[in-house]
Amino acid sequence: MSVRDKPCSQDACLQEVFGAPVAELYQAAGNGTCAALALALELRSFLAVVEEQIVRIRDRVHAVTGPTGEMDELSAQQLRDEAQLLEAFLSARDSYRAVLGDLLRAAPSHQLPARPTQVGDRAVTTTLPAGGAVPAPAPAGTPRAPSIRP
Repeated sequence: MSVRDKPCSQDACLQEVFGAPVAELYQAAGNGTCAALALALELRSFLAVVEEQIVRIRDRVHAVTGPTGEMDELSAQQLRDEAQLLEAFLSARDSYRAVLGDLLRAAPSHQLPARPTQVGDRAVTTTLPAGGAVPAPAPAGTPRAPSIRP
């Protein structure tokens, strides 16, 4: 299974910040339009793998120590090894979550770029005023003339 398809604890946060499901975010990241999105998805990929390993360790420990586990398979050394692995993966998970959370908080306004849509064959054209000069924008703080709308 591709890491893109693996569930991750931070998928809802990514969707909330970037405004699209994770599958669409991976497609948008392929376009290279948003560096923050690409980094967030890279961190998400690492986090998904780490979380999968945590689940595997948990399941192995439960299988050996559960009511149907073989007592002959249970060893203190095996449990110590699993505990060390679990500690390493939990530390990595916490680190990835922290970095991803910082990234998402630092870039709350990032939304996926709007997809170009074509409404029809209409084109808007304009011409420059006589002499080719374009008026300069008004200085900051200058009141605008009221616009008249039909």
